[in-house]
Amino acid sequence: MKQRLELTWIGKGKEDVLEPRILIEKPEYSYGDPDTGNLLIHGDNLLALKSLVASGYAGKVKCIYIDPPYNTGSAFTHYDDMQEHSIWLSLMKQRLELLRELLAPDGSIWISIDAYECHYLKVLCDEIFGRNNFVDEVIWQRSYAPINSKKTVSRSHDAILIYARNSEGFTLNKLPRTEEANGRYKNPDNDPRGVWKSDNLSVGPAVKSNIYPITTPSGRVCLPPEGRSWVLSQERFAEFVADNRIWFGEKGQNVPSIKRFLSEVKDGVTAMSLWMRTEVGDTQEAKREVKALNKEDVFDTPKPERLIERVLTLASNEGDLVLDSFLGSGTTAAVAHKMGRRYIGIELGDHAYTHCVPRLQTVIDGTDQGGITASTGWEGGGGFRFYELAPTLLNEDEHGVMVISPEYNAEMLAAAMALHEGFCYAPDAEIFWKQGHSTESDYIYTTTQHLTIETLEYIDSLLGEGETLLICCTSHGAGLASCFPRITLKHIPRMLLGRCAFDPAKSYDLNIITLPEVEPQDGEDDE
Repeated sequence: MKQRLELTWIGKGKEDVLEPRILIEKPEYSYGDPDTGNLLIHGDNLLALKSLVASGYAGKVKCIYIDPPYNTGSAFTHYDDMQEHSIWLSLMKQRLELLRELLAPDGSIWISIDAYECHYLKVLCDEIFGRNNFVDEVIWQRSYAPINSKKTVSRSHDAILIYARNSEGFTLNKLPRTEEANGRYKNPDNDPRGVWKSDNLSVGPAVKSNIYPITTPSGRVCLPPEGRSWVLSQERFAEFVADNRIWFGEKGQNVPSIKRFLSEVKDGVTAMSLWMRTEVGDTQEAKREVKALNKEDVFDTPKPERLIERVLTLASNEGDLVLDSFLGSGTTAAVAHKMGRRYIGIELGDHAYTHCVPRLQTVIDGTDQGGITASTGWEGGGGFRFYELAPTLLNEDEHGVMVISPEYNAEMLAAAMALHEGFCYAPDAEIFWKQGHSTESDYIYTTTQHLTIETLEYIDSLLGEGETLLICCTSHGAGLASCFPRITLKHIPRMLLGRCAFDPAKSYDLNIITLPEVEPQDGEDDE
């Protein structure tokens, strides 16, 4: 067996096979236009991600942004115990594997993390996404003042790891040009083509044919620096001189440079990997934003809207689908909404009700005046649907036998079986046994009634030419499983046993006891 470089830990590779669960809409929490495709999901994000993959969202998400718990000392009671560290890695691994499945071929994932786990996470992501698909690491200045009580270094940044689903041909959008960037263009020679700025004429490594002497108007002879050559061939350089695209300085004696006209520059600026708080905000700005929405219960670790706007500007376009499976206070969903992106947000905690829903309601109503509202010109509109993750499908009865959960009604059971079997749940309004389909001629029917030969003969008589049917049932007459070639019978719950973990008490959260507090900053209230 070929060996490979990988990160190992206690319990790696022993994760449960997850149960795909259906999503149940709670209309009392849905808001605005229900047909936008925007979803808020309350429930364990690992199980919710599994459900999204099984529900047809695989390969559909253009941009994923997540801000997982950082596994700091406040996250685990015994941080030094490598068992606890291993739990964090195992649960992150499961989530990242599902997130990879959800990414579109031209999509990317952006992960906020701090120094405690950044380097472990980088190696883990290399394994899951492929090291060749690593795009870059962004450094975000999260705070502006040192913590003088620190005895070593006062950390003022977090990292954002970026991976593409497929790096071949992958590109990011440009950032809009700013007045500051445009201000660097001048027109000292009154060129009729407008303002321009000079650009280096040399390039490395050297191309031998492009090493030649250039004589300036003042008579100075210039050669490219050691190890470099001119970016233009001698013939092409002559054409640029004739077109007044070479600048020798006001006195004609400088090393030549190329004139780059603002009118000819591509619309936008390539993003750099260092993001300062003046450009994208910091934690204090984020706290002010969420405090304006909920003064009584301020979320501990929000991200500023300008930071998420930067990510979505680079990684998505209007109408694209964005996903945040650690939604927290709802920042990613709020920013995506204001920027005209579709979104899916998943949150396990009560923040889904206390923060996310009210926040998005103000965005839709146009009463949220904070964050990027003014810069985007957002005035309101749109909507979202709110879903709960369904309970586990099978439970043990008092005899220790796995049975269908009493919380499931007939419609929920039919939807769940379609999800488990890879069918699209789409009940036909007229034909009772057409509850879902995998192709145009392959259907599924789920029932808790005892199936007799008469019932199956009737259904078989209704099947059209080339049509097939999977029936999931709790009981049927003896010997019927092979009587009808076009009908396949499967028994519930026997057909599901051993496929995945059915355990209502099983928790897949990240074992976070308290979310990590943002470190206080000296003078932070005096900004």
